Amino acid sequence: MSASLSTRTLGVDTTRSAAGPIPFSRLVGVEWTKATDTRAARWLLAIVALSTVGMMLAPILAPKRFDQTYTGYLEVASIPQVLFLPVVAILMLTGEWSHRSVITTFTQEPRRIRVVTAKVAAALMLGTGAAVFGGVVTAAGLGVATASGRTIEGSLSVGDITGYLLYLLLNVLGGVAVGALVHSSATAIAAYFSLNIAVALLGTASTLIADWIDTATTWTWVLDNDWGGHAPQVAVSTLVWVVIPLVAGVVRTQRRDIG
Repeated sequence: MSASLSTRTLGVDTTRSAAGPIPFSRLVGVEWTKATDTRAARWLLAIVALSTVGMMLAPILAPKRFDQTYTGYLEVASIPQVLFLPVVAILMLTGEWSHRSVITTFTQEPRRIRVVTAKVAAALMLGTGAAVFGGVVTAAGLGVATASGRTIEGSLSVGDITGYLLYLLLNVLGGVAVGALVHSSATAIAAYFSLNIAVALLGTASTLIADWIDTATTWTWVLDNDWGGHAPQVAVSTLVWVVIPLVAGVVRTQRRDIG
């Protein structure tokens, strides 16, 4: 019996093997679609957009309570984004496990590390898009404030814009890391917020935790483009909240039984 006849008899499809692996760009496109084409994702993204616009009204309507600076307006735009974007990122990593569709995904692409990497890439694309949207909303808010006769102090530098982008991406990656590790949507979301709250409370009693672990402090230095002497703290908190759980999540994903 020939080799081709044997594979046909056994029902083995050799077409994909002959054609080669799925292109990574296609994997990223598929993960992008999964992240944006569900009802829950659409609602969350709509909430991100609407709350970003809504928050921009705060410094316009209450100028004495908010810094009337370019960076001040940009920081206001980031508030709802860092609340909701990590949730979207978590769902990108946990949704298939919760709905058991991960079996189909890993059947189509058995190399699980490529699937996880594609999800991370799609999450970063989503964070970048949110940053662009936030920048546009900030520009509109500044335009309204200026048109009303208000004086906006300072200027918006490349460093400020870069810090804003990195700040959003770090928060998105924090959600990605928790989702990759936990694999359950509800548990991952609860763990993400409860751990952040717990660390923030511990930070009030410990300067070490506040300055080295609490991302509300360390990543805010990134947002403020305040790197002077803070790079080690930013690196340590990123290691704790992103690198270690993401690596552990990849290992768990590689080893977990999907049967």
